[in-house]
Parts: sequence; structure tokens; C-alpha cells
Amino acid sequence: MCDVLVVDDDFMVARAHERVVDQMAGFRVVGVAHTGAEALALISELRPRLVLLDIYLPDMTGLDVIRRARSGGHDLDFIVLSAAREAETISVALQGGIVSYLLKPFKMQELQTRLAGYAERRRVLGRPGDLSQSDLDLAIGASGAASAPPALPKGLSKETSLLVARALRESAPDVAASECAETLGLSRVVARKYLEHFVHTGQASVTLRYGQTGRPQRRYASRAVTPA
Repeated sequence: MCDVLVVDDDFMVARAHERVVDQMAGFRVVGVAHTGAEALALISELRPRLVLLDIYLPDMTGLDVIRRARSGGHDLDFIVLSAAREAETISVALQGGIVSYLLKPFKMQELQTRLAGYAERRRVLGRPGDLSQSDLDLAIGASGAASAPPALPKGLSKETSLLVARALRESAPDVAASECAETLGLSRVVARKYLEHFVHTGQASVTLRYGQTGRPQRRYASRAVTPA
């Protein structure tokens, strides 16, 4: 479970971000702050793992919050959610070690995607043993044609792709579309579309399991799925 602190001076915006986090499996909001001082106090008190942070706060900037939290020795991550577009501000935020920067206004599905990506990053970095280059690219967010994941076909979403990818990885040794659909609350047809996409892009393999009657069942196995 990842404890999250939401920091935004707009009460309605903070509440909207809180709702998104609470809808994500593996995340929970442990506190909400509307000023920099409140944020720093709650960081010390609650020890969150992740802070969703606005840059424009009434008493200090989000950059100040990051600097003071770092100097205080707090081990946590920041995702900046802000309308601040100045290159200098973004550069300083990146130097402060943020894991993502999302410009306002944005669709809440985009925040869901960032959170899902953050969860994947934690999963990769929390795994014992050595990491491969593909693991590093996934954790760090490397870009470029060589490491960029295949684009999703029209009609498939990034958010659902992340969920199906995770279900596929966790269903050892393989899974059927109907089983994946039941786990995620999707229809079998929708789940199969994503699974077949992973097969098409080489991120999953498929085998046929023959029963006593009827058509053979298609079983999908992960090949280190990196969803688009």
C-alpha cells in the first residue's frame, strides 16, 4: 500500500485528486494539505511515500516544499500537478528528484496513468536481484524508439492496458481472457483485445489448451509486458 499526501491550495481540486487516488488499487490518501507549511508538517507526521504537489501555494512554492523535505531527510517521492509551465521551474523540480510532472488542466485519466506508472516503477525497483535494461527503461521512463512501447490500437486505453498487463504478469503461468476479465471486471471480449495486442507486439505468448469438448482455450503468458 502506497500512502499519499495531496497538496493543493484549491479545496475542490485537492478533493478531486483525492478521489482519483482512492480509486486506484494499492494507493490510499493519508492526508490533504492546502499550504506549504501544512504539507511539511504532514510529511513529518504521516511519513507518506508519495506527495501529489502543486507548485503555486499561498505561503511558499512547491519547490520550497521539495527542498525542505529533502533537507529534512524524508524518503519520499513527488509527482507535481501544476499549471506552472516555466522552463526554469520545471528544471528545478526535476533536479529535486520528482518522478513526474503533469500540467494543469489535465484529464483525471492522465493522473490515473501516472499513478499506475509509478506503481510499476515501485514494483520494478522493489524486485530483488539485478535489473535488465528494459527494467531500467521502465523504471526511469527512458524515451526513444529503441525503448518506446508499441502504440495501442484505436479503441484501447493506456489505463486499461496497465491493468491487463499487471493481471497478466501476476497470473502465473498463464491466464485465459475470461479469467482476466473476471479479475478486472471487464468483458471477456475487451480483455481478449488487450491480450491479443500484447501477443501481436511480442509482449505475451499464447498457447492452446484442449479440453474434452468444444473449442481449445487460448492461454496467455507474460513476456515482461511493458504497456503503452
